[in-house]
Amino acid sequence: MNPVRKKIIVVGGGFAGIQLVRQLNEKLFDVLLIDQINHHQFQPLFYQVATSQIEPSSISLPLRNIFKKKPNVQIRLAQVLSIVSHQNKIITSIGEFSYDFLVLATGCTTNFFGNGNIANHSFTLKTTYDAIIIRNHILQTFEKIISATGAERTGLCNLAIVGAGATGVELAGAFAEVKKNFLPRDYREVDFSKFNIYLIEGTKDTLSNMSAASQEESKKYLQQMGVTILTETFVKDYDGNMLLLSSGEKIHTQTVIWAAGVTGNTIDGLSPGSITRGNRVIVDRINKVAGTENIYAVGDVAFMSTAKYPKGHPQVANVAINQAKLLAKNLSRILQNKKTTEFEYNDLGSMAIIGRNKAVVDLPFVHFRGRMAWLTWMFLHLMLIITVKNKLIIFINWAWTYLSKDTSLRLILAPEKRIKKTKGANLIAAPAAVE
Repeated sequence: MNPVRKKIIVVGGGFAGIQLVRQLNEKLFDVLLIDQINHHQFQPLFYQVATSQIEPSSISLPLRNIFKKKPNVQIRLAQVLSIVSHQNKIITSIGEFSYDFLVLATGCTTNFFGNGNIANHSFTLKTTYDAIIIRNHILQTFEKIISATGAERTGLCNLAIVGAGATGVELAGAFAEVKKNFLPRDYREVDFSKFNIYLIEGTKDTLSNMSAASQEESKKYLQQMGVTILTETFVKDYDGNMLLLSSGEKIHTQTVIWAAGVTGNTIDGLSPGSITRGNRVIVDRINKVAGTENIYAVGDVAFMSTAKYPKGHPQVANVAINQAKLLAKNLSRILQNKKTTEFEYNDLGSMAIIGRNKAVVDLPFVHFRGRMAWLTWMFLHLMLIITVKNKLIIFINWAWTYLSKDTSLRLILAPEKRIKKTKGANLIAAPAAVE
């Protein structure tokens, strides 16, 4: 006789959530996956969508499609409002759901460090939709530059990226290549020598979590590509037109992309004692939330202190994926009264891509850069894409862009409120273009 399957709720369809649901034993668990969007997003390639190098659909896959062959998995689009742990239930925007086990895989959101002006006026890059918004804005900016004059043109011709971690460095390098290779063919009226890309970082180095060699080489690459790097500099304020820096310098810009930090997406109902710095949830070595019996957290939102990582693990995809895989096994072991296995992360290295044939890779015993590092970055990221179809689409796009130094994806897909018919006689609503 088959045992009664336990009900497990997984909140979040990122790397950790998807991997956990895929690995859970179908004979032991009924799964309810809850997210506010209906698709999985491949965050490492957001910057390529933002710079018109690949299409949003290439890195986004509907959750229902991912789990179409798993009859034990249900999906709901909702916002989780709170956890009622003593009743084993959650409250969401579409109702209440009970659970035997609850897993939080909610990831992180952008950290503006309490500055409301920056939050209101800068762009973020945490979702596919954010990437589309940036792409639209950049293309519309160049349409405006053609006819702009004076101070308005100056503001349009400056792009500032705040934060020189992997996201900031990759964005800066991608925009530098777009400026050099792609956009001059479309906007012959624009003097691209006057379009400036600033990369602003509070510490003294780019890629501060990588080796000294990678830091130096990434900085050198970016400077060769025309990026202005301002290190040991903080942003004090931004009103949508003027960026104020800690050095006293002001940059007139209408484009600021904030990549300077993250904070955990926690949910009301957890005890304050289970939340630590960075708004992350404290978990033990099997990812169980501190002070609970059947609530777990995995991925970026989870804070696990170990001898190797006393300040918590790096918030990267490999940690999320490996934690999710082990938790799926441990949950099965718990139901079968078997001993659980503690999580131990073996860091296989880190890498960042700066541009065409320009990348840096740090492995445990070797560092390398240039074309080989670039190929390594591309191969490993391609392998993380979920479906074979999307792998092929992205590979073809990359190959075409590499060979032609061009891309045909520069579409402005922003909704227009109204369109005039002929001679302004009638006004009709225009449908919003949606990726």
